[in-house]
Amino acid sequence: MTLNKDSLFAPPILPGIIHNPDAPNGFDWPIPDNANMAELCCDRWSRVQPERIALTHIGEDGQTRNWCYRELHQASCNLAAYLSQQGIASGDRVALLLSQSPEALITHFACYRIGAIALPLFTLFGVDALQFRLADSGAKLLITDTSQTSKIAALEGQLPELAHVLICGSESDSDCALPSITTARFEAATKEPVNPEDWPAIAPPDAPAMMIYTSGTTGAPKGALHAHRFLLGHLPNVEISHNGLGQESDKGWTPADWAWIGGLMDLAMPCLYYGVPLVAMRFVKFDANEAFDFIAKHQIRNMFLPPTALKLMRFAEAEHGLPEGVSIRSIASGGEALPEAVVSWAKQRLGVDINEIYGQTECNLVICSQRPHTPLPEGAMGAAVHGHQVAILDADNKPCPPGNLGEIAVKTPDPVMMLGYWGQPEKTAEKISGGWLRTGDMGCMDKDGIFIFVARDDDVITSAGYRVGPSEIENCLMQHPRVQLAAVIGLPDPIRTEIITACIVPDQHESLEELEEDLKKLVKNRLSPHLMPRRFVWQQTLPLTATGKIMRRKLRGAFM
Repeated sequence: MTLNKDSLFAPPILPGIIHNPDAPNGFDWPIPDNANMAELCCDRWSRVQPERIALTHIGEDGQTRNWCYRELHQASCNLAAYLSQQGIASGDRVALLLSQSPEALITHFACYRIGAIALPLFTLFGVDALQFRLADSGAKLLITDTSQTSKIAALEGQLPELAHVLICGSESDSDCALPSITTARFEAATKEPVNPEDWPAIAPPDAPAMMIYTSGTTGAPKGALHAHRFLLGHLPNVEISHNGLGQESDKGWTPADWAWIGGLMDLAMPCLYYGVPLVAMRFVKFDANEAFDFIAKHQIRNMFLPPTALKLMRFAEAEHGLPEGVSIRSIASGGEALPEAVVSWAKQRLGVDINEIYGQTECNLVICSQRPHTPLPEGAMGAAVHGHQVAILDADNKPCPPGNLGEIAVKTPDPVMMLGYWGQPEKTAEKISGGWLRTGDMGCMDKDGIFIFVARDDDVITSAGYRVGPSEIENCLMQHPRVQLAAVIGLPDPIRTEIITACIVPDQHESLEELEEDLKKLVKNRLSPHLMPRRFVWQQTLPLTATGKIMRRKLRGAFM
């Protein structure tokens, strides 16, 4: 693929995908020899339009700072040089415990320049959640800010491979005391200018680039390792769901944290790829009225919004109306089912056709609706995106007839598909076998190729846009001395889709109200607020299989 000034202003991927029955997955993708994400999302723009606005960052103090592509390019080259000086080399993992910020993007691009693997982490993770992910990944260096340093200090001595921490923030902010780990300032690490030509961003399509942890129903969270090509694998869906991203006056924003694949790859990186200004601001807690004011003030045109956010915005708009200046062009939404009432509201009140997108951390954005061009039956989520082969399979990996229930699966190879689970070849083989990646989601497909999501065949909980695995929460709850047995399930909720529910077998010595508050604090502080159960059910016993496994499906059935 030849990149020149003219090609940057036209969708360069979707028109080039061609149907080819002889190709491994039925399509030929125009993947360039150099698929480095720093090159595609930063450097090529820096060469032809260096002063073009890439990012607008709104700080906690409300101050706005624009970053052009040249500045991101230079800063990431400076950081790449620093990381190399610290011994970070190709294949090493660099963790980012950062909210939406220029430092996060600079770190991503610096990692890609030297072949390191970027490991984004959610800033609301507690000590236990961070300890597991940092230890399991073997991260050698961590970049975070002063709001997170107390968590890192609590991990002193528990992470033998973590040798260096870079802290974002002013010199007056407190450092964390880590006798066994070298600490330095991010600002100092990126201050010394280097020649950008000495730090080119070059990587073949299959070179590892990023790892994002995802949770399942059993065992610990797994690190999904992705190659540089997976950015390009996202783009056809992005172009469809946003009706051609990169039009005049387009400007992107999502409340979804960039530590998750939805916030980072469904919008942030594609905006930078298409030269669309990206707006970054950390919402401590999503507020629908504040979101509308933010959208109006900053003239946001393109968004990725989880269904829970859209439900809250619908209620807020009905009560308070729309602020003057709201002018939205496109909204993509995914992560949970989107009610038809929300789709109708957005069309009537916002003048926007919401497009639903479907995928997983392991293989993202493979199904999409195409509103307003293609009407869908109620409850349908769309068709397979051009370039991805998606099917409904039975237990024997055979396609199901139209209308029959089966498991949603994606044909290999696919550019958006993960390389595998970090250090877990057995789990990878369970997920990808017989030429298909099996999603674990049950659905059906009609004769026109339209997919309908029905249910999951595992116990992953979808709550407020997050896919939550119960095992991690159960293990945390079981740390409390008054908990004899714990099971975590999802129960239907009109706002969150599912509410995280903890079924507890407690001792009977003290107040259950006090125990509930203690358990909420335990999960909130040790794991993350978004993993905290919102409902507690006290049980005398839990249904178990003959081998001692909790029968979560039977538990759910008792409440339906």
